Amino acid sequence: MTTELAMLATMLAVVVLSSFAASLIPGRPIPEVVFFVAAGATLGPHCLGVVHASQGLALMSRLGMGILFLIAGYDLDLRELAGRAGRHGAVCWAICMALAAAATALLDLELSMAGSAAFAIALTTTAYGTLVPIMRDRELGGTAVGGVIESYGAMGELLPVVAMSIMLSPTRSMAANIAVLVGFVVVCVMVARGGERVRNLGGRLVRFLSDNAETSSQALLRATLLLLVALLALAAALDLDAVLAAFAAGFILRRVLPPEQGKGLLAKVEAMGNGLFIPVFFVYSAMDIDVAAVGANPALLATFVALLLLVRALPVGLCLRAFPETRDMPAGEKVSAALYCTMALPLIVALTEAAVGAGAMPSAMASVLVCAGALSVLVIPVLTNISRVAISASPVEAAQRIAASPETARQIVHEHHERLREAERAFHAERAELRREGVRLSAADYLARAEELRERHARELRRIHEQNKHEIDELRESRRK
Repeated sequence: MTTELAMLATMLAVVVLSSFAASLIPGRPIPEVVFFVAAGATLGPHCLGVVHASQGLALMSRLGMGILFLIAGYDLDLRELAGRAGRHGAVCWAICMALAAAATALLDLELSMAGSAAFAIALTTTAYGTLVPIMRDRELGGTAVGGVIESYGAMGELLPVVAMSIMLSPTRSMAANIAVLVGFVVVCVMVARGGERVRNLGGRLVRFLSDNAETSSQALLRATLLLLVALLALAAALDLDAVLAAFAAGFILRRVLPPEQGKGLLAKVEAMGNGLFIPVFFVYSAMDIDVAAVGANPALLATFVALLLLVRALPVGLCLRAFPETRDMPAGEKVSAALYCTMALPLIVALTEAAVGAGAMPSAMASVLVCAGALSVLVIPVLTNISRVAISASPVEAAQRIAASPETARQIVHEHHERLREAERAFHAERAELRREGVRLSAADYLARAEELRERHARELRRIHEQNKHEIDELRESRRK
């Protein structure tokens, strides 16, 4: 017990330091989970050996994973996913999955069928549950990019979880897995509908949970944890993936609870999870990363990073260009949305853990894949910043103008250079202004909010114009008098 408490204290110490380190980067473009994973790999038995496996920490890690995906399941709006944007998000994921399967076959990784499926699924995921609080903190909810993340990103998390449940069970055939999965979904739907009926009938238990939701007993929060743990236990008994059970818990809560009560409960679950269990999940899961195995094959690591970007970001960008509801989005918003949808580290951690546990993937390859996910999140801010600069400079337009009139090449280059300098000044001024308001602005956020920021500047210019006009009118009136 003393040893476990000492390891937990060490893990929480590095979590606090990791959060502080993430806050030092301007705009906070890199999620905290990257630092959590790096800390877990450093503390684990393959590096410093400070933290090692234990039953108590394993249980806390499993609960952290459950809370993380419960929040993601609650944030999923199934009615919205059934709409046109959701269907297009599903089509995009299917394209990504086909490309990932082809890439996996070409690489010849010497994996079993289940291992190859796990590898391909890992290349197509989106960490929607992690992106939701990021969108909330950065006020992206009402933007076009936020809408894309809510459809494409949500499908990029939901569909891989379903695929994991079908393909990664070592004890049943795929047909049996599908049958068990359908039965599990039916049970969850029945629980959700039964909960709705009980709530509508106003039973004594419902009144007790509602009346004591804010008291010291925290009855509603305790009932939520009971639901989560019960579904995790049921999934373990049925040999289903635990991520699916956590998603189901979030789905049931969204259906059973009134919206206002649900938001209040979710805030408590997020505070409890982000304060302790979710960071422990990332640190504990990353402690199995074999740093030596990763360093022994840098070419494979670089290949994985490239695949994560090509298999997910590129198809999302092309789909946004192809489908009518997103075709007219500015190029910067498409780039931002595609790169946000490529952030997949949390789900890669959960998926590789499940694949290793099922014997479908060797731990060395899982280590490389998790590190590739972490590196992709580090690369994305760089790519976003390059995209922001390239969009501001309009190199394609400049090249077309120079081809049409080569004699004016120097003037054209100077004009576009000045345009780039002006865009840089606007970006840094907007970042400084929003920072005073307590909002962090990264390059991805700037591209995502381009239309909103243009409208904001236009409103400011109109305000200044009206103020100047009013002052001039007052000056003229005073001269008349």
